[in-house]
Amino acid sequence: MKKIGVLTSGGDSPGMNAAVMSVARSAAHLGIELIGIKRGYNGLLKKNANRSDDFIEMQLDMVLDISDLPGTYLRTARCKEFLSPMYRLLAAQNLREQGIEGMIVIGGDGSFQGAKCLCELGIPCIGIPGTIDNDLSYTEMTLGYDTAVNDCVDAIRAIRATSRSHDRAHVVEVMGRNCGDIALSSAVSTGSEILVVPEVSWSVEGVAKRLKEQIDKGNTRATIVVAEGSFKGSMRPFDVAKFLKERNDEETIIQSGIRMTTYMLAHILRTLVPESDIRSTVVGYTQRGETPTARDSIFAFEAGNMAVELLAQGIGNQVIGRKKGRVFHMDIERALAAKRSFNKHLYSLVYQL
Repeated sequence: MKKIGVLTSGGDSPGMNAAVMSVARSAAHLGIELIGIKRGYNGLLKKNANRSDDFIEMQLDMVLDISDLPGTYLRTARCKEFLSPMYRLLAAQNLREQGIEGMIVIGGDGSFQGAKCLCELGIPCIGIPGTIDNDLSYTEMTLGYDTAVNDCVDAIRAIRATSRSHDRAHVVEVMGRNCGDIALSSAVSTGSEILVVPEVSWSVEGVAKRLKEQIDKGNTRATIVVAEGSFKGSMRPFDVAKFLKERNDEETIIQSGIRMTTYMLAHILRTLVPESDIRSTVVGYTQRGETPTARDSIFAFEAGNMAVELLAQGIGNQVIGRKKGRVFHMDIERALAAKRSFNKHLYSLVYQL
């Protein structure tokens, strides 16, 4: 191939820039021209009047210094139009008009679905898994996951220090919409005593019971790590409005509503286990905006190189992953069809020890 494109799509993750830099270095080494597409699949639709707002020639000296930068140099965004076959055809047509013969897509499941559609339209694509959630089943780790976990570990350790000083428990929410891997790794790494994830059914009463047991044992600063997606499918029914109204807690209803959140969970636990004097913290977007760890940067470097080499050989319809410390590639359809398994053994150890 003489010209290829690269884009970052979906939620940003640490290491995306490192992957783009690796793609640029590998393309330059093979004499392949590289075009960066801005704001994910939106750039393929040429929404802007100026070409430079959608497509950018990526000279090597432009990207050599971006690998350590958080976020994504190419920007990212969701693109609802790409769900329509009409717009996918337009994207393929625009790529051909620009002379782009193959694409490297850095993102998560939705981004890979888009890459699969482009492959079906005759545009060879290689996917690099860029998502902090670690929710792509075919690979042991996704780009940004290790950085996100380390960010959460630093936050939880700091919170546990102040919890110990004040003899109070704490609820800490970390990211993970449908996947509890960040919460699991963070809890295990910090010795947290209670873990709530989307993969395992849980109840407010059960968490309160576990917290009370910890306090009765003399552990007054227990930490409850909660994945953000745990308040949806895996939580057993709990009538927040009824709970608050029975206690004439109109102030909380006015200030926070009646939806279960991390703050609300802490508020309810403070009522059920008053001796806990529990507080709450949401770690938030620092998990996405950190400088990538060495582990993420190495994965990005290897994945970017492999992606370019595959396209150079005329190979598309592949995604790159990591297994047993080695980078590998496999068919994109098989990767998307892989069933995810949650490490329930490690989860159970949090409660056993």
